[in-house]
Amino acid sequence: MCLLLLLQGCAYNSVLIAYPAQLASAKTALNSADPKSAVDKLAGGIQSRDGLLYAEEAGRAAQIIGDFTASKQYFQSAVSAYEKFDDQAVVSLSDVSAKGSSFLVNDNVIPYRGAGYERILLHQYQALNYLFSGDATGALVEVRRSNELQQLEQQRYEASSKTVQQMDNGTVSAEMDRLSQASGNLTSSFLSAYSYYVTGLLHELLGEANDAFIDYRKAAQLAPENTYVQQDLVRLAKALQMPQYEEFRQRWGEAPLPQANQGKVIFIVEQGFVPYKDSFGVPFTINGNWQTIALPTYKGSYIAPGGDTIDGLSQPLVTEPIVNIGALAITDLKEQLPWLLTRQVARVYAKSEMARNAEGSSGQTLGSVLMQVYNVVTEQADRRSWLTLPAQAQIAQRYVDAGNYQINLLHGNAEIEVQQGKTTLVWVIDTGNITRFYTRLI
Repeated sequence: MCLLLLLQGCAYNSVLIAYPAQLASAKTALNSADPKSAVDKLAGGIQSRDGLLYAEEAGRAAQIIGDFTASKQYFQSAVSAYEKFDDQAVVSLSDVSAKGSSFLVNDNVIPYRGAGYERILLHQYQALNYLFSGDATGALVEVRRSNELQQLEQQRYEASSKTVQQMDNGTVSAEMDRLSQASGNLTSSFLSAYSYYVTGLLHELLGEANDAFIDYRKAAQLAPENTYVQQDLVRLAKALQMPQYEEFRQRWGEAPLPQANQGKVIFIVEQGFVPYKDSFGVPFTINGNWQTIALPTYKGSYIAPGGDTIDGLSQPLVTEPIVNIGALAITDLKEQLPWLLTRQVARVYAKSEMARNAEGSSGQTLGSVLMQVYNVVTEQADRRSWLTLPAQAQIAQRYVDAGNYQINLLHGNAEIEVQQGKTTLVWVIDTGNITRFYTRLI
């Protein structure tokens, strides 16, 4: 009876029902003409043990459908949850309970604390919320926080990488090698050209050209083939009379400048949904008996596709990739696998001891049989992650004559306005069947 009650209580926190399955209906709704139900459903989970994750999901879902006010509120809930975890100088009683329960169930019992790349993107998207709501001051606050977090995550990673111990397990080692190939051998899960480009763009649009130059330069280091980032770097180096201007000009050529009666159009194009985690089994022996643990993984490879063509301007404009968020997610998991393996092995050993203690003097008893069934049922990989993020993002930009343009891209179209000496920022979010356009004239 105790086992049945425990299993019943676990079914609502990704313990037995995999998180990707729980999010499937919400993602389907976001890719439909009636997406509001997805926001309401996701917001309902903010008070749960996985409240941080649901706040991220609800914030992104509201953002996708253009409700930037609601998105700001949900994202602020996620920010508060992250800060609460940061402020836990001592381990709380509830945290001890959760981690203790994880040894009897699985990692899904532990409250979700987010990945480094998720936290950085949270502030990046919050900055865009403020910008598209007309609050430049709020946007700059989030931009600076995003930059700070990229530095902190790098320091945290460097510190943790010195202490991580690789376990001698051929299955896990082979899976880590496969994940490296699937992510295009990405070296960092948190340093993103997309985040640096967006923060640089917002710095420039809001009058902070020197800070923009610094971020564009970091973006160029992470996305060296993106010609639009190169153009921004050359243009700003010249305008700010930076000593690197001549070097950049020789490497990438002169950047185009506006002619009379022209404005600038910048496209940020996000597509699809980030891949979800799957699981794989790792066999090993305990007390001479074979056991299998479940660890999360990603199936397939997620190399960013080529550019898309934007029609409707004076001539076609082709986007270029700036980030593959799927690759960031894969790389983050690869970095975590040694820790996950250590914890899972300890858990299965604890469960094995429980099963042995449940045996009677005559061997197998009803208690030991129930424990074995319980162990099999509860051995579930932690497959939680922020699933309403886009799979990848691309950018494009051009100076065009002032006027109104009917642009066509992917599955949709929209009318945009271009004014002399100003920038029209076009944020395109494509969820697979529907393409949504949001514009801001600055």
